[in-house]
Amino acid sequence: MNEKKSGTLYGVGVGPGDPDLLTLKAARLIENAKVLAYPSPEGSESFARSIVARHIIPDGCEEIDMPVPMKAERFAAQSVYDEGAERIVAHLSAGQDVVVLCEGDPFFYGSFMYLHNRLSDKFNVEIVSGVSSLVACAGRLAQPLAGRNDVLTVLPGPMDDEALEERLSLGGSFVIIKVGRHLPRIRALLERKGMLANAGYVERATLPSEKVLPLADVDESCVPYFSMILIYEGGEAWKK
Repeated sequence: MNEKKSGTLYGVGVGPGDPDLLTLKAARLIENAKVLAYPSPEGSESFARSIVARHIIPDGCEEIDMPVPMKAERFAAQSVYDEGAERIVAHLSAGQDVVVLCEGDPFFYGSFMYLHNRLSDKFNVEIVSGVSSLVACAGRLAQPLAGRNDVLTVLPGPMDDEALEERLSLGGSFVIIKVGRHLPRIRALLERKGMLANAGYVERATLPSEKVLPLADVDESCVPYFSMILIYEGGEAWKK
């Protein structure tokens, strides 16, 4: 008796939030999925799943929800991906393909990387790239990220001030992601460096609750995790 062929693990980027920004390939895979997996904040709905909900066939596939605790400690989240990987392995070993949803793009700060690290040496993996929040925010601000020989640097908001300032001093254009509660100190740092006028701000890009405005005008008291600062060195000051 021949051994069953292993299934393929698909890391599927679902874009920044607007369901219409899903790629055709991603939509096709989701509509035909027999096993669908996705992370979600513990106790809340999965954002990635909500983006593609209209493409999921009711009662047509098994769903693997991976509830991730929203804590600074890494070990709690890692145990969730360990457990999720085990559940996915059972399906792949039985010859079933598994589609894993990832906000934005799987390989741009994407949660799928944690599963890829655990499973890519054992199973076939295919990455289906998605529209990242970085390019979506640039589009919503209607300002370029970079052009010609410009250098673009992506910086995580949780970096400490010294590390951020060192990177910003190198010049070029910048994208600061994962802003959230870090906004007050980041904005203060940009103001000290004379960069505030060229800083644009986007939160919840492409969603109905989206906000797009100059960073100088942002209310610091209510900044969500899904927010981003873009600084284009070659551009004019953001118009109010």
